[in-house]
Amino acid sequence: MTRQTRVLIACHVVLDLVLGMASFALAYLARFNLGMFEITKGLPPFAQYLVLMPFVGLLVVLAFHLTGAYRLHRHRTNVDDFFSVLVGTLIAVVAGLLGTLYVQVYTASPEARDAGTFEVSRLVWGLFVMLNVGLTYASRNIVRRYMRRRFTAGIGLRRVLVAGTGELARHVADSFLRHAEFGYRVVGFIDDVAADDHLGYRGLPLLGTLADAQDVVTRERIDELYVALPLERHVTMLDLIEVANRECIDVKVVPGLLQFVTLRARLEELDGLPLINVNDVPLQGLNSAIKRLIDISCSIAALAVLALPMAVIAAIIRLTSPGPALYRQERMGLDGRSFTTLKFRSMFNDAERETGPVWTSKDDPRCTPIGRVLRRFSLDELPQLWNVLRGEMSLVGPRPERPYFVEQFKDRVPEYMLRHKVKAGLTGWAQVNDLRGNTSIEKRIEYDLYYIENWSVGLDFKIMWLTVLRLSFHRHAY
Repeated sequence: MTRQTRVLIACHVVLDLVLGMASFALAYLARFNLGMFEITKGLPPFAQYLVLMPFVGLLVVLAFHLTGAYRLHRHRTNVDDFFSVLVGTLIAVVAGLLGTLYVQVYTASPEARDAGTFEVSRLVWGLFVMLNVGLTYASRNIVRRYMRRRFTAGIGLRRVLVAGTGELARHVADSFLRHAEFGYRVVGFIDDVAADDHLGYRGLPLLGTLADAQDVVTRERIDELYVALPLERHVTMLDLIEVANRECIDVKVVPGLLQFVTLRARLEELDGLPLINVNDVPLQGLNSAIKRLIDISCSIAALAVLALPMAVIAAIIRLTSPGPALYRQERMGLDGRSFTTLKFRSMFNDAERETGPVWTSKDDPRCTPIGRVLRRFSLDELPQLWNVLRGEMSLVGPRPERPYFVEQFKDRVPEYMLRHKVKAGLTGWAQVNDLRGNTSIEKRIEYDLYYIENWSVGLDFKIMWLTVLRLSFHRHAY
């Protein structure tokens, strides 16, 4: 993470902390002082809420961190910001409710309990959600626009020189060019290439050879040097580091190995020895436990609500075609392990007896009339909520594929097996972008890997919300 990025994140953290406390105070005033709502249980003193304000502010920051609100990347959109802020605020409210309830029941004195010292009006929490989401989302847009205008005007920019002109160096330049809000300006490249390649890349000039680094750094007033040379040329890295040290500029080395990294890379340590994990995923440790908790709670709630509709669907299937209501099929999930997934049967019994495993096509003659309706609205997938509850699947993740097709794709499609670094999902990022059924495998992998690399609680809730919104609009749902 660059220094400019750290500064931007620090600004967001401070603003979120302040706005969280301010929203809590404003929610109190709106509830009790503006006359908008009837007061039935007496007017609690503002000091009672004032004591809780720092606690609420810290909860907001922690919840935003959990939802990925501080993870800045090139694909982040205003919609991503909104969902991370919304989900983070809701998580903070749930944690606040549980925290105040625990204190009130288990640790508060009888006098404080009788006085309602740690009670917070539910309406205050509701107003807090609206105020905090609105203010925080607005502050993020304001900060982003301010930083862009400031850097566009050339104020506070860090001047960057890239050593190398190959694919890796161009990737570094592209990253800076995409992120004007981070405050970096790439002034050009240095490399030992042919003299007629003086234009460099994307209008950025080739300023000299690697041997000219000392002169270029001084002449161009460079603040940071990024060494992005191929693996076989890293022996020259030592000379460039020495130049950077003499001129007191920051030097960053982009390992050539990262050209082959598909997922996020992470620096690890083995007894003081630095290691690069080239395919790290965010879904580990605490993040994995939180995702599992969401899966359990949401799948239990969904099964309870949908029990009657699912029973009706099962009865209709049994009445309209011979065979069982449920269909069991082997699929591949986390770490390439197989499991048995459940679906409502949407085809005639033994539909693949003669053909073997084949993709479903539009107007597939193997589908029953009721099966076409179930597949059109993805209702045939509802029994997989049981797979989610059992821990074999997650609510959100790459859709599980049959081992027969996995064997075909894993050698033909680059990075195909990386989608099994997380649990398979009932829905996924590829599915809400209409990549399901007989669509491009390569494009689906691209979306699956984006989800794995950029996972957050906010992204999961965004995908679940989009799944509901687009339930009947999938062009390839058949």
